[in-house]
Amino acid sequence: MLPNTDARAGVAAAIVTREDRVLLVRRKVSEGQLSWQFPAGEIEPGESPEQAAVRETGEETGLGVAAIKLLGERVHPKTGRLMSYTACEVVSGTAAVVDTEELDQLAWVTLSEIPEYVPYGLYEPVQEYLDSALNS
Repeated sequence: MLPNTDARAGVAAAIVTREDRVLLVRRKVSEGQLSWQFPAGEIEPGESPEQAAVRETGEETGLGVAAIKLLGERVHPKTGRLMSYTACEVVSGTAAVVDTEELDQLAWVTLSEIPEYVPYGLYEPVQEYLDSALNS
């Protein structure tokens, strides 16, 4: 476990892929440079990062997803929050902006489009996973 530099709960992000695309959501209130990001939210007491990623994806987008594997954890360089990243696959539903208080848009993005949405680059294990998952 990484040292938590922030007293708040860790944040779980879901890397949801479907065919050759990954799901990104746009926050109504951006965190610094972070306006487009993966579905994510705070890990609740007693929850694993994988469970939180699955729950947050459902709450934010209405998609039912299953965790495939934990890709990695780090202290986010822009927010200072402990982040975990979980690869997920769609099991049910259609993605929509369900949490209208937090989100204003979502997009299924190809690998080549990611830099247009996330210009500062992705966490390396996430980028490596998407390079293999979206190029297959």
